[in-house]
Amino acid sequence: MQKKSRLHVNLIYNVSYQLLSILLPLITSPYITRVLGAGPLGLYSKSHSVANYFFLFALLGVNNYGNRAIARVRDDKSVTNRSFWEIYIFQALMSFLMSAGYILYCFLFTGSERYIYLLQFFYVFSGLFDVNWFCYGMEQFKLTTIRSTVIRLAILAGVFLFVHDASDLPAYTFILSMSFLLSALAIWPYVLRNTRFVRPTWAGIRKHILPNLKLFWPVIAVSLYNIMDKILLGAFSTNEEVAFYANAEQIVTLPTLLLLALDNVVMPRISNSLARNETEKAQTLMNQVMMLAMLFSSGMAFGIAAISDVFAPWFYGQAFTRCGYFILLLSPTILFRGWAAALRTQFIIPTGRDRIYIISLSAGAAVNLVLDIALIPGMAGVGAIIGTIAAEFSVAFIQFFMCRKDVPLKTYLKNGCAFILIGLIMYVCVVSFKSLSWHPVPTLLMQVFAGVLLYMILACAYMIKIAREPALVNEGLKILRIRKRF
Repeated sequence: MQKKSRLHVNLIYNVSYQLLSILLPLITSPYITRVLGAGPLGLYSKSHSVANYFFLFALLGVNNYGNRAIARVRDDKSVTNRSFWEIYIFQALMSFLMSAGYILYCFLFTGSERYIYLLQFFYVFSGLFDVNWFCYGMEQFKLTTIRSTVIRLAILAGVFLFVHDASDLPAYTFILSMSFLLSALAIWPYVLRNTRFVRPTWAGIRKHILPNLKLFWPVIAVSLYNIMDKILLGAFSTNEEVAFYANAEQIVTLPTLLLLALDNVVMPRISNSLARNETEKAQTLMNQVMMLAMLFSSGMAFGIAAISDVFAPWFYGQAFTRCGYFILLLSPTILFRGWAAALRTQFIIPTGRDRIYIISLSAGAAVNLVLDIALIPGMAGVGAIIGTIAAEFSVAFIQFFMCRKDVPLKTYLKNGCAFILIGLIMYVCVVSFKSLSWHPVPTLLMQVFAGVLLYMILACAYMIKIAREPALVNEGLKILRIRKRF
């Protein structure tokens, strides 16, 4: 009972953290798009994308590998201490190397935009201190939530205080870049209180390198269609097009953040259950997470697509009307990302089937890179979107296909198709409200209210009457303190 309660508490904390991640850009984006404009925002996105590559090489695959490694040994304090310092020392060495490499890159390749790129250094350097993986492995989500809340509120204040027009792009870049460093540093008091320093040996460090690298290639593969597209857009198109694409991608990524909150909480629990040979418990958790992922991602994909052309110009300003078209085109990625992420974090990674992870993401990266190079020069942002959709679909398809003998694939496909059909019904209903020609605010409110209500009614009816899996409905009723159970 205590463990189940702790899982629920961790889920609440991590969902709260992800909601904060969603609310902050929702609060600042309308202001930033209007005071900075598309050109400066495109430069920020482009420079952040380059810095992100150095940051990824600093961390390698430690976010997934470290989470799993700590979760497996956390019941033994001495092994936990030794594992943490062995993994971290290697991370620190890579971080110093990548930080130096980034400075060199800035002076050799950035030209007149060097100042903005140099301000992104604090983001790259934060990789030296980023040990969120340790907290996740120990299931300490309260700490990360409180820390992130304070820092993100400080970011919000800083943006409104110091960013007022296009000339304040350096201030905006510094505030966001420094926030990553402060966020990473804030976790260390907890780490130092809960670990005892154990001098690692080279043999101890070396045993973590190969499995870390195995989980690093998928990180790089994902970056090829989450980051490289912005770099290629900047090279073959304009900074404005980068801004339109980046802001559209920001909106369609928000639902994935909420699903990751659930995934990050449950993954260490499943890893620990498998280490204890509690296979049935792990399978039950996985099935519930998959159902929720399909329910949520389908609803958000069709919901966001339905309101995109009304939402974008109202939210970002008329200059960003093209974002609405990009959001509509990108919305299918919510489905593919949500389903693949749930399978990956609840089955592939906890069971150590890194080969599936590597093959699927490698294929997705190859598909995306080829399509980006072929399409972006002629189609700009639309070409990047086609590449991203094809890549996300490839990843999801390959992961499910390669796991078909180990998971109830037919059940997942049946549930997934059902939620897609329900999403389509909701989409038609929500789009019909645009014919009323109301002001954008009441139109959006009516669309969201009607869409959520219709989708939830149909989805709950499906889970109770057709799928005969009312667990999620009962959990929802429990949260609402309604005694009725199915």
